[in-house]
Amino acid sequence: MLIESIVRKTLGLKRHCVKKVVEVERHLVVYLVPDHRFKLLCSCCNAKGPGYDTLKERRWKHVPLWGIPVILVYAPRRVECASCGVKVEAIPWTQGKSPLSLPLSMVLATWARLVAWNVVGQLFGFHWNTVRKAVKDVVDYGLENRNLHELLYIGIDEISRKRGHVYYTQVYDLVEKRLIWSGEDRTAQSLEAFFDYLGENRCEQIKAVCCDMWAPYTETIKKRLPNALLVFDKFHIVRHLMDAVDQVRKEEAQKLNPDNPDLLKGTRYIWLKNPWNLTEKQKTRLSDLEKLNLKINRAYLLKEAFRKFWDYVYPAWAKKYLDQWFWWATHSRLEPMRNFAWMIRRHQKDILNYFKVRIDNGAVEGLNNKAKAISHRAYGYRSAETFKLALYHTMGDLPVPQLTHKFV
Repeated sequence: MLIESIVRKTLGLKRHCVKKVVEVERHLVVYLVPDHRFKLLCSCCNAKGPGYDTLKERRWKHVPLWGIPVILVYAPRRVECASCGVKVEAIPWTQGKSPLSLPLSMVLATWARLVAWNVVGQLFGFHWNTVRKAVKDVVDYGLENRNLHELLYIGIDEISRKRGHVYYTQVYDLVEKRLIWSGEDRTAQSLEAFFDYLGENRCEQIKAVCCDMWAPYTETIKKRLPNALLVFDKFHIVRHLMDAVDQVRKEEAQKLNPDNPDLLKGTRYIWLKNPWNLTEKQKTRLSDLEKLNLKINRAYLLKEAFRKFWDYVYPAWAKKYLDQWFWWATHSRLEPMRNFAWMIRRHQKDILNYFKVRIDNGAVEGLNNKAKAISHRAYGYRSAETFKLALYHTMGDLPVPQLTHKFV
């Protein structure tokens, strides 16, 4: 098979032909020409139209052939489109003004999902910036062509990109388990930018939002999503409860330290773990400690009693039990537990929404861990834009351009 035939088949050429392939300075240079039997296609609307003029030659990097770099050379024509005016013709092997062919972008971007970008560059003999450009081309195509019409339930959380409290607001689709949007900082303005991107019509179709009790988020959600039910994430609530129990343990251990410093030593996870996850040794020690009149034991019993709250089916019965638990906590003479109980009371309405729409951010926590792994794989990213590209590319489940030949 001739090299010209390989190029033609892998590019899926129909309205263009391979004129010749020459070797120049250890590169294969492929010269392409138009097939004049076909009318030109507008790059904006894909409508047919007559030719207007021809631009100067452009060059695109293509997928290396047997380790030999390949360059595509073509002089684009402009088409006189009836609806768009004078536009550059549709070129099937490229996207926009990218200097990379679409197949090369797909090859580099596919590998960039699996390994660090600098490793991809070393494997294919390209600079890191070339790999970044390939990822950007594929991500731009995916963001432009993805379907958000069935976006009904979203989860909102933040992640830390690097030291110094540099946060990113992450918005996920709780049904498809994919990243929808990533923005710098965790302010109300960050979330406002997401809703502006989403548009008013799509904001109205969202049924429920799950997030933590971060005030800038909750205020913005209630203002911008009129039809959505705000559900506070139960995992964040339980985390606050665990912090309260641990605070009781710390305070009591400090008071017992002068007389009995070893009584509560090494017992942190005994009080925080689920009873069925305790080891035999931990179960024995818990049994011994429960016989003593300790404050931490009262906090532990309140923690276990709060677990039953999530088992209710109907909001009215859940509220009745929560009111009972609130009385127990506020009369426990344990300051951290009282503070937690009052926090629950202040946000009771949105917490009870969980029994109307049972969503939580469990999947979001897993996706956040994946985002951190992406950052660690690259030893961090210098720019915020590159970090977002990596997140969208790996976690966005974006559609990709369709090729006539599968390179990887």
